[in-house]
Amino acid sequence: MRAVCIFAGANPGNRPAFAEAARVMGEALARRGLTLVFGGGRVGLMGAVSQAARSAGGKVIGVIPAALQRKELAYDGVDLTELIVVRSMHERKARMAEMADGFVALPGGFGTFEEICEMITWAQLGIHRKPCGLVNVDGYYDGLQQQFDRAVGDGLLRERHRGLVVAEPDPERLLDHMEAWAPPPLEFHLDWSST
Repeated sequence: MRAVCIFAGANPGNRPAFAEAARVMGEALARRGLTLVFGGGRVGLMGAVSQAARSAGGKVIGVIPAALQRKELAYDGVDLTELIVVRSMHERKARMAEMADGFVALPGGFGTFEEICEMITWAQLGIHRKPCGLVNVDGYYDGLQQQFDRAVGDGLLRERHRGLVVAEPDPERLLDHMEAWAPPPLEFHLDWSST
């Protein structure tokens, strides 16, 4: 891996462990020489992870739609290695997916859930072969993982696809698992470049 896309809340949450996990993740990425690709906002947990990575000397690339630049208090580009302004949320995710070699969700809300689940779905469909991880600090993602397990149990998700998601409470261990992760055999052999 050379670059990791982090999805995280634009709010800090009310547990200090969330901000601490964001800080540890940002510092770990910088220490490992991994570029942080993120949503471009300087608030909440997304701001905490990017500030930690930059403070530790890491390369940080923000991608933000023009409509959210003001609402999410985007960096002006000076505090980042690069700030890319795009037209839509769809373009934002596509650019982030292009640039990253793996995807991680820190605690967050609907946007974070949607972003990581879309990347997991893309892996299931063979659109990419990159690891997807959850920073399960304070059991934040226990419920989501239980839902994934239920989907397997109810015959709605194949067991091998359940392995597309790596979860760890510790950001360092999560990155270790993601670097060692091997994708399951592809079920789909589609040419996505022509669709």
